[in-house]
Amino acid sequence: MQEYKSDDYVIQVHDSWDEIDEAVWNALLARQNTPTPFMQYAYLRAMQDSQAASPDTGWGLQIVTLWLPNGADTAQPLQLCAATALYLKGHSYGEYVFDWAWADAYQRHGLRYYPKTIVAVPFTPVPGSRLLAVDAAARKALVQALIAFVQTQELSSLHLLFGDEADVLACTQAGMMLRHTVQFHWQNANYRDFEDFLSHLSQEKRKKIRQERRKVDQAGVQFRVLRGADMKTGDWDFFYQCYERTYLEHGNKPYLSRDFFSQMQHNDPENWVLFVAEMQGRPMACSLLGLNTASTEGAVAYGRYWGALERVDCLHFEACYYQPIAWCIANGFVRFEGGAQGEHKMARALLPVPTSSAHWLSHPGFADAVARFLAQESQGVQAYLDDLNQRSPLKQG
Repeated sequence: MQEYKSDDYVIQVHDSWDEIDEAVWNALLARQNTPTPFMQYAYLRAMQDSQAASPDTGWGLQIVTLWLPNGADTAQPLQLCAATALYLKGHSYGEYVFDWAWADAYQRHGLRYYPKTIVAVPFTPVPGSRLLAVDAAARKALVQALIAFVQTQELSSLHLLFGDEADVLACTQAGMMLRHTVQFHWQNANYRDFEDFLSHLSQEKRKKIRQERRKVDQAGVQFRVLRGADMKTGDWDFFYQCYERTYLEHGNKPYLSRDFFSQMQHNDPENWVLFVAEMQGRPMACSLLGLNTASTEGAVAYGRYWGALERVDCLHFEACYYQPIAWCIANGFVRFEGGAQGEHKMARALLPVPTSSAHWLSHPGFADAVARFLAQESQGVQAYLDDLNQRSPLKQG
């Protein structure tokens, strides 16, 4: 552990979750405006312990914590005020906010872009609180401490990905530049059931969804839903078989290992639900959703992974959208987030929402060039959002 002092805080930098108290971390997370299960101790630790996000894979963990002195007479001389997970990255894979062009420009000018630093959840483009803090002042101080760390280590840049409004405010106050992307989320308008949901769509979209669902039904596919502790080791084994095959079919090695999901089963089971597609009693496809029942706005589901061992027309749409939406309606979930990118999701009534990241570059010339690029890109993103909103699948009015 490294320790520094600022005017008001003691700053500690850890490189292992062994040095962090799980209950203290999760309690601080629970105080944030938009906590998600992907920032919980068990999830982030599993990333490191399973070697999915480790120095060997280009993810060097640095947990940055801010402490306020309590005074010499107290039993606990330091009080935790803020914390975040920072990663030293040797590449830009697994982030979903793309800066390959920036890295290329650095290289063409004889400058080193990697390692850079990011505040993010590895391989998980879910918006939410990244800077865990007791108040706005501590959050702002945490950002300043992160920038100071990057400067001290002579690194190229700091990037905070998919932060919430409080994160974005603290970053802009510290002089970081904002970048916007688009995701697609389904909102539950207190639908009674799936048919009620369909009745709110345009006739064209309603007809299309019914046709797609009919194809899956006529193929003899049925679904079994397993949640939390109901997911046994064999169910996780089957899920991983599907997940791994999907990556390999696209020519890629999966980011996450079977050991990572084993840790989820034993340390964090309540935050997952599995939809298993079966034909004639044999499992042949599945989709896995993350769950957040601690959100102040209501329970939220997140589309995470899917895979199939057999091909059935429109099965992907059924497993990844229609079954989860129907389940969210039945279980009172207020939102289903479909993950990064995917304009095709609009046809399934997942509507566009902006997401934000923040960036700080140490080189003044490149920082100025990126600022000009982001201003232009932001206009394009807004025009794209305006165009998407004009093509809403919902009934007019």
